[in-house]
Amino acid sequence: MTPAEDVAMVAGMRRLNLFPLLLALLTLGVTPGRAADFSFAWLTDTHVGGRTGAEDLAAAVRDINAMPDLAFVIVSGDVTDLGTLAELTRAREILGGLRVPLHIIPGNHDCKWSESGATDFPRVFGADRFAFTHAGIRFIGLHEGPVLRMGNGHFAPQDLRWLDETLARDAAKGEPVVFVTHYPLDPDITNWFEVLDRLKRVNTQAALFGHGHANRVFDHEGVPGVMARSNLRATAPVGAFTIVRVSADRMTFAVHPHGGATAAPWHEVALRDRRAEFAGAPQTPRPRFGFAQNYPPLRRRWQQDTGWTIVSSPVVWRDHAIIGDASGAVRSFALADGAPAWTFQTGGAVHSTPCVAGDTVVVASTDGSVYALKAADGTVRWQFKTARPIVACPQVADDVVYIGSSEGRFRALGLADGKLRWEHAGGQGYIETRPLIHDGRVYFGAWDRTFYALDAKTGAEAWTWKVARESRFYSPAACWPVAAEGKVFIVNPEQKVIALDARTGAEVWQVKEPYSARESIGISADGQRVYVGAMRQFIRAYRTASAKPELVWETDAEYGADFNTAMLTERDDTVYYGTKTGILLALDAKTGAIRWKYRLAVAALNTPCPLANGAVLLTDQAGHVAVIEPR
Repeated sequence: MTPAEDVAMVAGMRRLNLFPLLLALLTLGVTPGRAADFSFAWLTDTHVGGRTGAEDLAAAVRDINAMPDLAFVIVSGDVTDLGTLAELTRAREILGGLRVPLHIIPGNHDCKWSESGATDFPRVFGADRFAFTHAGIRFIGLHEGPVLRMGNGHFAPQDLRWLDETLARDAAKGEPVVFVTHYPLDPDITNWFEVLDRLKRVNTQAALFGHGHANRVFDHEGVPGVMARSNLRATAPVGAFTIVRVSADRMTFAVHPHGGATAAPWHEVALRDRRAEFAGAPQTPRPRFGFAQNYPPLRRRWQQDTGWTIVSSPVVWRDHAIIGDASGAVRSFALADGAPAWTFQTGGAVHSTPCVAGDTVVVASTDGSVYALKAADGTVRWQFKTARPIVACPQVADDVVYIGSSEGRFRALGLADGKLRWEHAGGQGYIETRPLIHDGRVYFGAWDRTFYALDAKTGAEAWTWKVARESRFYSPAACWPVAAEGKVFIVNPEQKVIALDARTGAEVWQVKEPYSARESIGISADGQRVYVGAMRQFIRAYRTASAKPELVWETDAEYGADFNTAMLTERDDTVYYGTKTGILLALDAKTGAIRWKYRLAVAALNTPCPLANGAVLLTDQAGHVAVIEPR
C-alpha cells in the first residue's frame, strides 16, 4: 500500500467512525465541540431532620466522593423534613463534604413548614435556583414551593421572570436544556403549564424531579419526565440515589445503593431535538375560567400585579387596601380604582397578614422585625427587632399588639411605642397564625403540636392543649382560631374539628371530618356557626352553642381536592372561601347554597376580605391584588 493510499484509508476510517457521533450531536442540537460523555449524581428527598435523613445523606456523600468520574451533584428538593434553620444547617454541613460542585433547590417540605417562609434556604445554600452549562448542556433548577401553604406547588412570578431571562439566553445559543424541579410538571402544580409551555419553546431534553420517592417515567406533552427515588432507606437496609450518565445520544438513569455497586440503568432518555414533536403531542387540558352555572354576573373593579408571591391576606384601612409580598414590600392601593398610594420596603419577604388599628398598620417581615406604619403614607412609627424571620400575623386589642415569632416566643408590644409588655418563651415550635384575643385571653397554635391560652395582660399560661399524635406535622398551627359560646374552635391536619372550653382548655367535642378538614376555619358574624373548609370539596357549618358536633348545613362546592390554607370569612350573610386553584366561592351563610363562583387566576387565593355591597378584596399566590364585585 502506498503512503497516499494509507492516508486515504485512515481518513476514511476516521470519517466512518465519526459520522454516528456527528449525527447524534447535530440531532441533539449542539455543536460537535461538545465535551466527552459525563456522569453526575442525582439526589432527591433527603429529608434531613427525619428519622434517618442525615445518616443516609452522609452515606451518599461518602459514596459520591469515592466516584472519581462524577462531574457534579444535583439535589432536587425536600432537602429537609421541616425546613428549619437547624435542619438546613445540618444538611449544608453534610453536603459541604462533597468534592464536586453542588446544585440544589428546595422542595415542599423545605417551604411549607419553614419557620422563615423559605428565606433561610437561599441564605444557607447561597441560592434556591440554578442555571449552569456542562459539556454543552444547560441545566436549569427551579422550585415551586409552596411557601407556608399546604397543597399544590406554584411557580412564583419572580421565578418565572428569571426563567424567561434564562431561557431567552438558551434559545439564542440553541443549547439543549435539562430542567430540574421538585414536583412533576402536571396539575399538582397549579400553574404547571406556564413552565411547560416555556420549556416546549426551547430544546428541552428532559425534566427531572422527585417528590414521589419512587422511580417513575412521565410524558409531559412530549417532554420526557423522570422521577427519582428518595435517598432515604425507608424500609430497606440502606438508602440509594441515582447516577445519571450522559452520552452523545442518550441519558441513562441507574440506582446506586449506599455502600454498594451501581445497578444497570432502569431507564434512558434519547437525546434529540424534540421541538417539532412538542407541537404535535397531546395536551393536558388547561384550567377553565368560565362556569356552567347561571350565577349572577361579576366583574373586576380593578387588578394590580405586584410581580411577587403573596401568601398574606389583604386588610383595609378606610378606603385603601394594604398587602405585603415576597419582595419585602408593604403596599397600599386605593379601593376605588387600585391606584398605588404608597410602598414601604422591609428587608425581607412579607408573608405576615397585616393588622390595622386606628391609623396604624402593624406587619411583620422575614427580616426579623415587627413594624408599625402610618396607614396614610407608610412611614414608620416604630420597629421591634427579633433574632429570627417572622411569618406570624399580628392582632391588636386594647392598644396592645400580640404576635408570635419563629423563635417559639409570643410577645405583647405597646401599639403606641412598640415596647415589650411581656413575652412567653415556653414554645418549642415557630408560630405563623393570627392569634385570637377573646375574653382576656390570647389563643394560638404553634408548630410544636400545642395550642396555647395565655393571659392577655401578663402572658401567663392559662392552659395548653396538645395533639395526641407525636409528629409536628399535625399541629393546630396554621388555622386562625375562632370563639363563641364559651368555646374556642380549631381545625388541624388530623382532619378534625375541635371545640375547647375557652376557660379550661377541656375538650367539649371533636369530630373527624368525613371530608377531611385541615387548616381552614371561620365563624359567622353572629357567632352562631363555625365554618370549616374541607380537603374534599365540602364546606360545612356547625352550631357553636351545641355541646356536641351539630351540623347546620353542608355543601358540595365541587372544587375537587383542596389543601389551601385560607380562612372562611362572612359579611352580609355571605360566606367566602378561596381555593388552591384560584376559585372564590360565595355561599349563603344560613343555608350553604352556592351564590356564585369566580376565578381570579390559576393560583391559590389567600383569605378573602369582604367589602360593602358584595365586593371582595383578594390577593393570590401569583401576586395579584384585586377587587371583584357584582355588575
